[in-house]
Amino acid sequence: MFSHRLALAGLKGTEGIVAERAEITLKTVVYQIAGMDGVTVRRDLEYGARGLRMDIYYPPDSKKPAPAVVIVAGFPDPGFEKFAGCKFKDQGSTVSWARLMAASGIAAIAYTNVDPVADVHAVIESLRRNAAALGIDGEKIGVWACSGSVPLALWVVMRERVKCAALCYGFTMDLDGSTEVAEGVKQWRFANPAAGQGIGIDALPKDVPLMMVRAGADQFAGLNQAMDWFAAAALRANLPVSLVNLPAAPHAFDLVDDGEESREAIRRVLGFLKFHLVD
Repeated sequence: MFSHRLALAGLKGTEGIVAERAEITLKTVVYQIAGMDGVTVRRDLEYGARGLRMDIYYPPDSKKPAPAVVIVAGFPDPGFEKFAGCKFKDQGSTVSWARLMAASGIAAIAYTNVDPVADVHAVIESLRRNAAALGIDGEKIGVWACSGSVPLALWVVMRERVKCAALCYGFTMDLDGSTEVAEGVKQWRFANPAAGQGIGIDALPKDVPLMMVRAGADQFAGLNQAMDWFAAAALRANLPVSLVNLPAAPHAFDLVDDGEESREAIRRVLGFLKFHLVD
């Protein structure tokens, strides 16, 4: 997990912190669009009561409050940095997705965290409370997540007034006695706040569109099984869910699979976010 299985062999460090970045954290999204170089970034803005920081990537030449997408971090930064050599907000995946979103007309928010559950709520609260000063439309906030951050993004959908959620190759939630997500948590230590809460598919709002991108060749045990059950349950409940399936794609296809199917899936994610937040 940790944004695809980290290639840590050969990294040097002391006190459990790697001295170099893991190779996967240097990879960027395999798709680019015009305007990415013109994105404005306000870095290390303080949010919450603990002095944590967020970066906001703004659309080029933005002259009005921008809709926003929070890039959800489901892993605590102290653990993430220990294994990856950087904070979640500074890895290539986060930065390049943020630039793609900003170039598409959507402010993107990446942030540091200690407690993934509490801190993502603090980020959204700060965006809404300080919307005018931050140049954000506090009524148009969506979330994006991938991999082990998806369970936390689903929790945000249940608990916050977000407009939409794009979820890529991620664990979802255990339904009807299944344990695939719980097993993933044991191994990868991502946040899963819905666990043990007796929460089912009916806890999801019926008016928040979800987009799920499935990597058909995902190598993480139980991930696609949990996603398949979740998608089926969402359809039975008639939730506004759409599914993009890439049969041959691996986990983190957006970083490691530079093919037209991957690029088309990324375009569709950006189009989904634009439709529900911009258009």
